[in-house]
Amino acid sequence: MVHALGAAPVRALIVEDNRDICENIAAYLEKHRYILDFAYDGISAMHLALTHPFDVIVLDLMLPGMNGLSFCHKLRTDAKVETPVLMLTARDTLDDKLKGFEAGADDYLVKPFALQELHARLQALYKRSHGKTDNLLTVGDLTLNRSTLQVHRAGRRVDLNPAGMKLLQRLMEQAPSVVARDDLETLLWADEHPDGDALRSHMYKLRQAIDRPFDSPLIHTVHRIGYRIAEDA
Repeated sequence: MVHALGAAPVRALIVEDNRDICENIAAYLEKHRYILDFAYDGISAMHLALTHPFDVIVLDLMLPGMNGLSFCHKLRTDAKVETPVLMLTARDTLDDKLKGFEAGADDYLVKPFALQELHARLQALYKRSHGKTDNLLTVGDLTLNRSTLQVHRAGRRVDLNPAGMKLLQRLMEQAPSVVARDDLETLLWADEHPDGDALRSHMYKLRQAIDRPFDSPLIHTVHRIGYRIAEDA
């Protein structure tokens, strides 16, 4: 991995089996403060895309192991990952481009290409996907867009029910502070708190969605007080 200096670098996965092209892309994007990871076949790329958070993916169409169309389709349909994808290919017919967009690509660049154009297109995809920063809540690799109500962790979309969405938004807005149980119950049920421990049931479901599929938990119980969301325990 190439580490870029400066604030808020763009994290990009470059999926290309031609190492000369990879070296050229790396040499150029390093100057623009990118953090880069590389994969030279579709299977390795899928593993990286599912286990690391990326802001953009540069994807070659012709790859060993799994071609770019299959990779993009599986990324969108099976893994529910919505990281913007810029597809690279020597094929420039309209039919080829339409197949790329149908598979889930967000943009298309025909080889040979100018590195300046690649950079400009990646910047556009990054800005479009992140939207307005004041609408985006972030804790570690977890994001919640308050405008679209879309939740992602490590680049993967997380689907929540309405109660889970309310709880997560309140926890992220207050992070890393503790949110009292009573405050969360009032958020869900106003002044008519249900009997029993319904809040615990909702928090269990939220944890199943936010924490269980990933390596480290973000939601923490503060005994007899409430809950907090943070990278540290």
